[in-house]
Amino acid sequence: MAVVALQYDMSQLDVAASALNSISGLIEPAIITNTVAAVVESQTRRRIQEEKEAPDGTPWADWSPGYAETRHSGQSLLQGESELLDTIFGEQRGDDAVVGSPLIYAAIQQDGGADAGKPGLPAVKASLGG
Repeated sequence: MAVVALQYDMSQLDVAASALNSISGLIEPAIITNTVAAVVESQTRRRIQEEKEAPDGTPWADWSPGYAETRHSGQSLLQGESELLDTIFGEQRGDDAVVGSPLIYAAIQQDGGADAGKPGLPAVKASLGG
């Protein structure tokens, strides 16, 4: 039989809580939200340009062989003409950090599904959502 025991030292929890409470009035939520939006936007752009993987590290699916034949040399997944990359934005909207693209096909690229009669497009997951 295997046994696991956990022991916690909570003696410094009050000190940490007091420190956080003392600075809470100095931090504006809008600054944090705006920073989060900027970081997620940057990470999304990096995944599209360099990493080619979802936020959890899962590699994106390759193009199907038929679709790969229609691509020009030098094109990579999600970067045919750079329209998607050029439209990625991150911004603060009220209490929310919003990252996305206004392009119609961006949601299909993120979540997968059918687009213009092309069933079964795999999800790419370039951003945290979805």
